[in-house]
Amino acid sequence: MDAASRTGIDDIREIIEGVRYAPVAARYKVYIIDEVHMLSKQAFNGLLKTLEEPPPHVKFVFATTEIRKVPVTVLSRCQRFDLRRIESAELAAYLGTLAVKEEVKIEDAALALIARAAEGSARDGLSLLDQAIAHGSVAGEGPITGEMVRAMLGLADRGRVLDLFEKLMGGALPDALEDLRSLYNAGADPLAVMQDLLETVHFLTRIKVAPAAQGFFDGGSAEARRAGEIAAKLSVPALTRAWQMLLKGLLEVRDATRPISALEMALIRVSYAADLPPTDKLVRDLLERGPEATPRQGLSTPGAPAASRAPGTVTQAGSALRAPQPHAVPEGAPTLRGLEDIAALAMANNAPILRVQIENNIHLVRLEQSENSGLLEFRPAPAAPRTLAGDLQQKLNAWTGQRWNISIAREGGAPTLAEQRKAAKTARLESVAQEPMVRAVLDRFPGAEISQVREAVIEDVAAAMPDKDE
Repeated sequence: MDAASRTGIDDIREIIEGVRYAPVAARYKVYIIDEVHMLSKQAFNGLLKTLEEPPPHVKFVFATTEIRKVPVTVLSRCQRFDLRRIESAELAAYLGTLAVKEEVKIEDAALALIARAAEGSARDGLSLLDQAIAHGSVAGEGPITGEMVRAMLGLADRGRVLDLFEKLMGGALPDALEDLRSLYNAGADPLAVMQDLLETVHFLTRIKVAPAAQGFFDGGSAEARRAGEIAAKLSVPALTRAWQMLLKGLLEVRDATRPISALEMALIRVSYAADLPPTDKLVRDLLERGPEATPRQGLSTPGAPAASRAPGTVTQAGSALRAPQPHAVPEGAPTLRGLEDIAALAMANNAPILRVQIENNIHLVRLEQSENSGLLEFRPAPAAPRTLAGDLQQKLNAWTGQRWNISIAREGGAPTLAEQRKAAKTARLESVAQEPMVRAVLDRFPGAEISQVREAVIEDVAAAMPDKDE
């Protein structure tokens, strides 16, 4: 009996009436009630007496996936068997034998995807296999491939999900969002992408604390080896923080009217939080500074521009807080002569997002560094985040062991590092374009442009020319 469609006391009365009669052609009568947790309270109460004193020729088998919804009075009268989940490899092998019997050609990669999506349930695996066979018959006479099953399930390729996560944690947010958009355009479900990212973080954390762990990636696959390399570069606090943020984003993606937009916002949060220091370190630093510690200088009072503050003080709630005395310079403290040194310092300390902000959003006005302190004045670009000054001050204090004062200028400042590189590249391309040999090539191919200059190639070609005037 299917208790999902027959839930009332009248359906149970039919069973109770039939229990009284002995079987005609067998030793036992076996009553199987599927989804037993769907029975009504009256139906359960009507069945209690029969369960307590069943006739010797009657056996009951109850099946459910919601054991907590079954009343305790019923559970106490039953012997319980918990069916374990089937391993993905074992389930894939089982589905493969069924495909052979059905004379269906299907790739091992497709079977692995079906077994993974079934999550250890043979029944769900059989249903997905039926769908895959139907899709394969529509596609043609060829074998059922992994790409077909992935498109059917709306899954993203694990390698591409790994690329996406690596770019997120590495600060390459525009590339990560572009990869996400390509996955979405290829048919990947945003909720499935978020679930794959969570499984990736879980796997990376497991191999971080237990290197022999396996799960989301096959142990001998190229993706598993690459995941091990990525895990070695990340800390456990960063991975656990990414897990918490992705888990919260999973609920947002599930409930959003536009899941892809919710997924993009969740990934942006993860990327910007990738290089934040652990909470325990922040608390420890605060305790070390004492009660007179200066708040982050990048935070300004509402209505007061950051540039109006004098170096060494922070205006908050209309009061001036005294800055602490500068720390002694530790031995081997880095010397910063320009933005290039600061960007290199950020990269060396695994802060790629801050390095990108330094290169693209800071117009340097003044940079001074003494034995015990440093002063940095810059004009932020329009796209600079409001917290850039405070973030930069906090990082410089930690990386150099000195007390840095960060001030904001309203105007002036040198071009950003990105603008300087672009100008240098443009000048170099214009210079190369005036070379006779290059000029001849450009004249021979109208509309051609120089995209890259490789000095070694130019020297080799020039040396190989018998007559350089040609």
